[in-house]
Amino acid sequence: MRLYNYIILIYIFLVIISCAKQSTPMGGPKDEDPPKLVAMIPESGSLNSKPKIIELEFDEYIKVENPNKQILITPRINKDEMEVSAVKNKVIIKLNQDLEDSTTYVFNFQKTIKDITENNVPENLKLVFSTGSQIDSLTFSGNVAYVFPQKDESMKDVLVGLYTLDDTLDILTGPPYYIGQTDSTGNFNLTNIRSGEYKAYAWHDSNNSLKAEEKLENYGFLGDTIRIFENISQAQFYLSKADLSEFKVNRASTAGTNFDIVLSKFPVEISIENEDLNKNLFFRQNEKTIRVYHKTLMNDSTAIKLNITDSVGYKIDTLIYAKFEESDRNKEKFEPSILAPKNFSKNLSLDIQFNKPLFEINYDSLIVKYDTASVIEIRKDWTYFKDSTTRTLLTIDIPIPDTIASETFTFLAADSSFTDIEGLFNEAKLESSYKRLKSEALAEDITVIINTEELPIIVQITDKQNKVIAENYLTETNQTIFKNIEPGVHFIRAIIDRNKNKRWDTSNLRNNLQSEPVYYLLNENDNNSKDTTIRAGWALEVTIQPNNPVGIQTNSIQKDRNEKINQENNVDK
Repeated sequence: MRLYNYIILIYIFLVIISCAKQSTPMGGPKDEDPPKLVAMIPESGSLNSKPKIIELEFDEYIKVENPNKQILITPRINKDEMEVSAVKNKVIIKLNQDLEDSTTYVFNFQKTIKDITENNVPENLKLVFSTGSQIDSLTFSGNVAYVFPQKDESMKDVLVGLYTLDDTLDILTGPPYYIGQTDSTGNFNLTNIRSGEYKAYAWHDSNNSLKAEEKLENYGFLGDTIRIFENISQAQFYLSKADLSEFKVNRASTAGTNFDIVLSKFPVEISIENEDLNKNLFFRQNEKTIRVYHKTLMNDSTAIKLNITDSVGYKIDTLIYAKFEESDRNKEKFEPSILAPKNFSKNLSLDIQFNKPLFEINYDSLIVKYDTASVIEIRKDWTYFKDSTTRTLLTIDIPIPDTIASETFTFLAADSSFTDIEGLFNEAKLESSYKRLKSEALAEDITVIINTEELPIIVQITDKQNKVIAENYLTETNQTIFKNIEPGVHFIRAIIDRNKNKRWDTSNLRNNLQSEPVYYLLNENDNNSKDTTIRAGWALEVTIQPNNPVGIQTNSIQKDRNEKINQENNVDK
């Protein structure tokens, strides 16, 4: 009898526990309705309100996720002091700080609040109130785009922010005063802004820090002061990566028999001056390290004038005394590799990358095979370095006679074909096959016109991974022709080379310098997609239209007003 009573007590206890446990109801139709807001304290639109606690009540049980990251609050408050919790069907926000006087606050809850059943999110949930007698109502809107296409075409986690002119923070150091998020197409609209002057920025906030990480995240800015005394629309931002951290020589020291110069950042330009350069002194770059070699100098030093530039234009111009010492350390293995092979139509062109400067080539060991037993011997005048100062990238252009009917050719370099400046040979043979394409399998002429008078222009055809297939540099005309392009879906783009260094340059926020414009050919029949289909045997003529420039596309009234303000400021100065 006692055992029976004991079992009954356990059963009753389990029933009570299961009834008390909050869980998703079993069965029934799926809940697709988002939680409905029942009450809000203070009410949205309230005036003269300085709440210590904000409450939101819904018609069902809810939860909150990452509130301190997800809730966008303008103007800026210290979100580290804020406490957010969900209790049954209520969200309670303890601000734990004083709010500014005569200020309109906007709490944009985004996807912070969800129901506990299906994670449904209330749409466009906002709280707007003022600590003063009126609600600020000015807006700042426009579009954000990437300079180069991203793998994910939708604009996720892209923010736009305004900083007051007296703010000690900027996009790289802290959250903005006003903040908003773009939609999936890059459009944004910041609301309830107080009239005044601001600095404007946009960035991809992948880590939810509410500021840009200069080494990792794309960002952009409007260089001029933004005067918001009426609604501002048609602002245009372009995002790109720009590392503004200090550019310096971290270390310069011997490394075995060689000498290493270790930099803080990757250099895009390297100039070394020494009387023995490419005679006895050579160098190579490996990421942020420049390694210098000397064939004869041992237990002595030589002066090297080093002039280098990073991606944002910062320069180092210094004199370094490189010392070369005898060492028992094993020399680095010499490892050449053939870069990804390409199909060809007339000349077979291939690139060989070396991990150390190349000193000598045994041309007797280089051939191109075809038709099983037939070969073409490589001649010295078919080879050249794309950068003769580093001698680490060798190009071989091999003319293939039309009389050869074969379509497949194989380049072969035997072991010991190449010798580096330390006297080491390649230990393994190199081999790579190439396919010759018939002219009828290629596009005939692709004529590209860029609708701008600004020169010079770098015109490129790339694949979908942004690898450059063909490139022309225009200095006197805005039109060019590409021949013998392999069919496929490509991008066609134009880079305005404003500093004439024959490459694209990113922005420099500290110098108020925008990145160089990049214009893509858009397909009007495919929702302005950047994809261009190139077909065999086709002759194509296309026109690339410039993008909207960075800044605000002002109407004539706004333009006249801004010019008047600038004139008044100049008079005051």
